Amino acid sequence: MLQKNVLFSGTILDNLRWGKKDATEEECRAVCEAACADEFISRFPDGYDTWIEQGGTNVSGGQKQRLCIARALLKKPKILILDDSTSAVDTATDAKIRAAFTKYIPGTTKIIIAQRVSSVQDADRILVLDGGGVNGFDTHENLLKNNRIYREIYEAQTQGGGDFDQPAPEASNGKDGAQA
Repeated sequence: MLQKNVLFSGTILDNLRWGKKDATEEECRAVCEAACADEFISRFPDGYDTWIEQGGTNVSGGQKQRLCIARALLKKPKILILDDSTSAVDTATDAKIRAAFTKYIPGTTKIIIAQRVSSVQDADRILVLDGGGVNGFDTHENLLKNNRIYREIYEAQTQGGGDFDQPAPEASNGKDGAQA
């Protein structure tokens, strides 16, 4: 699954069934709910029968990503490579999708390429790359303790409110006038 995913001309159901040709509508609805796609599909007048243009030009980047994630959940692959595949969704949706991976494809080996630490911090092992070379390979906890680059990225993403969709905490003035 790439950051820029491929959808084909056909209905939403047609696109989902590319992952599993004999999938029932109920199976498709279940994986769409898991991939957080059901909320926007339900707003389309034709729902799951909504026509998708070639390349998915009539849906947003985040909607394309969620439809392709649902298709992958339906397929239940043995190995799934995710290349920044949730870059167009907020962190809360990303967390729900990662939980869906655990529930729907627990035995699948998942290789996640991401710039968002929250997308990989629960992985068995994290590979930190710098300048085209390996800078670290360990768990989230160990990398926080022992890897300067990973720690700097983590702190940059979590300091002052976290990810792009999280508001920064309001600064407060103490008795001495210093800001927190």
